[in-house]
Amino acid sequence: MLRADDYVSRNFQSNGHVASLYVGYYATQRNGATYHSPLNCLPGSGWVMSDGGKITITPAGAPAFEANRYVIQNGNQRALIIYWYQGRGNAVASEYWAKIYTVLDSVRRRRSDGALVRVMTPLGNSPAEAEQSAMALASAAAIELPSFVPN
Repeated sequence: MLRADDYVSRNFQSNGHVASLYVGYYATQRNGATYHSPLNCLPGSGWVMSDGGKITITPAGAPAFEANRYVIQNGNQRALIIYWYQGRGNAVASEYWAKIYTVLDSVRRRRSDGALVRVMTPLGNSPAEAEQSAMALASAAAIELPSFVPN
């Protein structure tokens, strides 16, 4: 349904906290196959989004960048999501800036590849611990992504 050329979807557990990582990679975004904002697809799947804002991801030994942070709820299920767009050396929170960079790189570099990166963790009794867990996975993933999402 997402028409990604490649993706990874994995669950991780550390110190009793579970977090999931999804990366959808698009080799080209010229033929209508492109990442789309979770702001569109999650509400379409019954999730209500709240407490939106930006969060800074600080991968060890790499530049910090901003990502989106939301609390989502579907019935009794509550989770925290962090997501950003990555490709061609950029990691950005804004879908609009990601599209602008895609257009510029299509002209300058003849490349339009890119990925949507999403980390999600259930909100239990401690939202602060859930956020810390999600941030740790996001930071670890950001270090590894350049090996799979070309700069």
